[in-house]
Amino acid sequence: MDVEIARGPDVVPTEYWHALADGRIQCDLCPRYCKLREGQRGLCFVRGRLDDQVVLATYGRSSGFCVDPIEKKPLHHFYPGTPVLSFGTAGCNLFCKFCQNWDISKSREVDTLADHASPETIAEAALRLGCRSVAFTYNDPVIFLEYAIDVAAACRERGVHTVAVTAGEICPEPRVELFRAMDAANVDLKAFTERFYRNVCGGDLQTVLDTLVYLVHETDVWVEITTLLIPGENDGDDELNELSRWIASELGPAVPLHFSAFHPDFKMLDRPPTPPATLSRARDIARANGLRYVYTGNVHDEAGDATWCHACGERVIGRDWYRLTAWNLAAGVCGSCGEPCAGRFDERPGDWGRRRMPVRIGDYRRSA
Repeated sequence: MDVEIARGPDVVPTEYWHALADGRIQCDLCPRYCKLREGQRGLCFVRGRLDDQVVLATYGRSSGFCVDPIEKKPLHHFYPGTPVLSFGTAGCNLFCKFCQNWDISKSREVDTLADHASPETIAEAALRLGCRSVAFTYNDPVIFLEYAIDVAAACRERGVHTVAVTAGEICPEPRVELFRAMDAANVDLKAFTERFYRNVCGGDLQTVLDTLVYLVHETDVWVEITTLLIPGENDGDDELNELSRWIASELGPAVPLHFSAFHPDFKMLDRPPTPPATLSRARDIARANGLRYVYTGNVHDEAGDATWCHACGERVIGRDWYRLTAWNLAAGVCGSCGEPCAGRFDERPGDWGRRRMPVRIGDYRRSA
């Protein structure tokens, strides 16, 4: 049963839609192109039709805030060791059967969004907490684009970076607006077949590939990619070869790729967890296809989590889970041979470590 959109300060008009001849309105934010009658919500749940326009119904509302290590996003080449203020909203424009944040992304309860925060409050909190970045995560910032862009603008005024953790399912025009506001992105490349995207995620592979090409070649956004490997679904050698060869040829060998371990969740409880050997095999395949920075995630693998110089083979960044254990970079180049390491680096790394710190965002609101 659909939840009616009630007028209020959390409901704001949006730009990406147009009227159809049959009286419906089509949302043009993502390639799902939901066609709505008055009162209906899109599949994402947070956008819907009210007063003959498409509105965002969750502006300024969040499912919670937490300070995380930037490596958890995962971003290994974007100011390593620094803390990031993470938050999300509710809803999603995909329906991945393996979703590991399904309690947030599939929520149909607006009350899930317990925290109210203006863009200025979020930027102020990040600054006062010593966070180098704010991350839009837990669910996809594509569906709360207007809020994400306003938060990013407030952050930039204070010198705080913004990070989009996204599936990349977004149409070309809003894609430009969203990523113009971002400093970094981790894009989920969930598989390399249209079958998987259609049957398991309800998405479209080509849209994601287009987003990646756009980000790498037409923006200054720092980009890393994550692929969650699910046994028997997207972990075959042929697919891993195709995926990594495409990244090397179409995006370039310096784009970092994270292979992450699956654990049974949501509607995919019939698959076993990903064996560590599968992640290591995937990493070997991608490196053999020319990718310089390939990582294993969700498992304890210090070799697979380290950054290695592609020229001399020396370790330039060591990691134990989310904690940095070694640093051999000087001004972004290998301390052993002088070869540049792709990424955004300070002279010295951060020291946030593995900590996860929940945040009461209301403590950072400025009184009127």
